Amino acid sequence: MTPSDAHIRKILVERIDTQKQGVGIVVGIIDPEGRRIVSYGALNEGDARPLNGDTVFEIGSITKVFTALVLADMVERGEVALDDPASKYLPPTVKIPSRNGKQISLMDLATHYSGLPRLPGNMGSENHANPYADYTVDQMYQFLNGYTLTRDPGEKADYSNLGAGLLGHVLSLREATDYESLVRQRILAKLGMKDTAIALSSDMKARLAMGHDATLAEVQNWDLPTLAGAGALRSTTNDLLTFLGAELGLTHSSLKDSMARQLAVRRSMGAPGIDIALGWIVQTDPKGTVIWHNGGTGGYRSYMGFNPATKTGVVVLSNASTQRDPDDIGRHLLIGTDLAKPPVVRTEIPLDLKSKQAFVGQYQVRPDFIVTITLEGDQIYTQATGQPRFPMFAESPTKLFLKVVDAQATFVMGADGKATSFILHQGGRDTPAPRIK
Repeated sequence: MTPSDAHIRKILVERIDTQKQGVGIVVGIIDPEGRRIVSYGALNEGDARPLNGDTVFEIGSITKVFTALVLADMVERGEVALDDPASKYLPPTVKIPSRNGKQISLMDLATHYSGLPRLPGNMGSENHANPYADYTVDQMYQFLNGYTLTRDPGEKADYSNLGAGLLGHVLSLREATDYESLVRQRILAKLGMKDTAIALSSDMKARLAMGHDATLAEVQNWDLPTLAGAGALRSTTNDLLTFLGAELGLTHSSLKDSMARQLAVRRSMGAPGIDIALGWIVQTDPKGTVIWHNGGTGGYRSYMGFNPATKTGVVVLSNASTQRDPDDIGRHLLIGTDLAKPPVVRTEIPLDLKSKQAFVGQYQVRPDFIVTITLEGDQIYTQATGQPRFPMFAESPTKLFLKVVDAQATFVMGADGKATSFILHQGGRDTPAPRIK
């Protein structure tokens, strides 16, 4: 039995009011007994309207589940095959990289086995508040034409927003339509999901929760015109519960066979007990198996998962991109795992401009993972390969920390007063990163 509404509300109050890890959170649960919604917080500071199951949020990478379901549905109907090379559906001028005679298949894209990087290297948008918005199809084609794979397609998993975005693009070309129309026709209309979209109606805009960053400041919404299949959808808790109801067989759906096909594929994610299906992550531990995906954009965090053994589904949507995402709440409600510990409270100290300038440069964590430290005004920023830019804050003259994730960097200073390297503290590991520029 899932916890009571009072228990869930207590979790949300603690997360928002005590830990300062959210502005507003909506939790939805669906099981054979029906559905229920528990919410706490606000759409935005000063907005007295209550959050509810129809409040609209960006859902980020949960979009990948819908992209992969479109693929499964097309396979089920005999329109495409999982082992079709993605190049089959692209213009002849686009040369998707291959390696050792192995081409990137549609299944490789849906399971993060393509060998493509997390993001294309030519995505360097100056629009840090909306980093995907200006990236064009032509730029994606240019990147694919010039990229060299470092491992064979199908060799191992490596999470790729580019791969998922490319899958959505390829399937849209196959159907001669845009991504949003494709998802609407194949999934949303069939399930009656009227509050899931990319372009919001005036009614949905009125119900949109304002996004917030890790400092709980308002941020701009994200747009992903080219890589839409990776994270462009917006939705509500009620709509996502409807989707889970169909996944669990609690409601009849014409997508039943396609949903089953989506889960029939299993590939290792490279960690014990964690596999990837088409779009879904399948995680098994002693407490049970959860099939799930999460999402995050500049101002939102999201979680959608279900426990097939208990026929229970959970959705958690938050309008703040904070260090504590909703994943632990979702797993706690589904299989009773412990909630994450509160983040360590770090105190920012002031630094003069010269001290901040000493950190500016590029640092190599791995050959394929470069961290760039910049200074804009008096704010220090960090941007890693294939990731958005985030602010950093000083807790000592040589140690900076992030608020969006639990990560810190201790800098080693040279005789000239400039940093020569840093040690990245994240996930219980200390990783040196020499300065390369």
